[in-house]
Amino acid sequence: MAETKRQTVRDLRRANRAALLRHLYFHGPLSRHELGQATGLSSGTVSNVTAGLLADGLLREAGSVDSDGGRPRTLLRVVPDCGLLIGIDVGETRVRVELFDITLAELARADYPLTDQGHDVGSVVRHIAAGVAAVLAAAAAGPEPLLGVGVGVPGIVESGVPGAGGAVVHGQTVGWDAVPLEALLRAAVELPPRVPFFVSNGARTFGQAEMWFGAGRGARDAVIALIGSGVGACIVTGGEPYGGADSAAGEWGHTTLRVGGRRCRCGALGCLEAYVGANALLERWVEAGGAAGAGGQGQEAALAALLAAAEADQPREVRLLEETAEYLGAGIADLVNLFNPERIVLGGWAGLLLGPHLLPAVRRAAGAYALRHPAARASIELGRLGTDAVTVGAATLPLADFLARGGRPDAEILARGS
Repeated sequence: MAETKRQTVRDLRRANRAALLRHLYFHGPLSRHELGQATGLSSGTVSNVTAGLLADGLLREAGSVDSDGGRPRTLLRVVPDCGLLIGIDVGETRVRVELFDITLAELARADYPLTDQGHDVGSVVRHIAAGVAAVLAAAAAGPEPLLGVGVGVPGIVESGVPGAGGAVVHGQTVGWDAVPLEALLRAAVELPPRVPFFVSNGARTFGQAEMWFGAGRGARDAVIALIGSGVGACIVTGGEPYGGADSAAGEWGHTTLRVGGRRCRCGALGCLEAYVGANALLERWVEAGGAAGAGGQGQEAALAALLAAAEADQPREVRLLEETAEYLGAGIADLVNLFNPERIVLGGWAGLLLGPHLLPAVRRAAGAYALRHPAARASIELGRLGTDAVTVGAATLPLADFLARGGRPDAEILARGS
């Protein structure tokens, strides 16, 4: 019989700090009285914990509000410059590195196009190393206040691989086979050993950003779909991203839409991505006699040209987008039937570009292909965080760790006793 782990005083202190810091982060500024009501902690515990957070420079006073017959109550809020976060998006056409303060206000960014060498691992790692140095220099910041680096990548991310030195990436569509990315970054990026790296699938980081700050906020069961050159999804159940047995869940773009259909970049036939991803959509346009642009930054311009032609009632382009909306709606219907989400959010640069034009048809198709009962309870809407959502989401990985630790390393919490 497995032994039940008993909660220690250290565990309790960390949990109290984390609960108060997290609640203030998402709902502040609040008074100590409001914090106690929201978290269920006693007034004495709230007073002790907030005193420690104030002493550590994580909170500051933010004015006061009148109380019922008593003295005004002081409001507390999280200090925006109490730490820095880096979010990195290894995208289809570029590597983007952004530096944020603790409130995820952008302080600096650096972009590196992926051109002839594509997703060569060495090139990507060099871009990330250069980008981290560049954004810290641009903000005149050293590594001391850096809380961590989050990286969103294409493919499946596996943790806990013996001897790998951290996260391993299986990116079939970009030619990455068991790449020990975390170890490579640790060796190449000039940061102190104490600064953690967090590597996750880009669709999942995007999903976390939309759940925390965007169109998914308030939902407990949702699917956040990322549509760019390819297609991915973040599945959220009970308010938490679902990863499956080894974090491979969410490869929605590689579910089969048509048996024996178009060949996908992953090598299989008939994947959803082979019909609704921007790369495949532009290929289909060429095959239909249209004139799509080349890859890289030209892909976005080409998709905008396709959309403009359809809006000008060009029959070929109208038919192509009608087919795409039906394919996408059918794919969403599968999500509705499998996961029964209350909300489905469409984002990514291609999703946000095409969404305003396709959304009504996508909703109709999803309703036609899904079971009526779950479909009637699922809303389909566009993301709200724009095309930077993956980098914001990547930065939420170290942010989540910071909040879960109550804002301090475990050893410090124990030593300070707060």
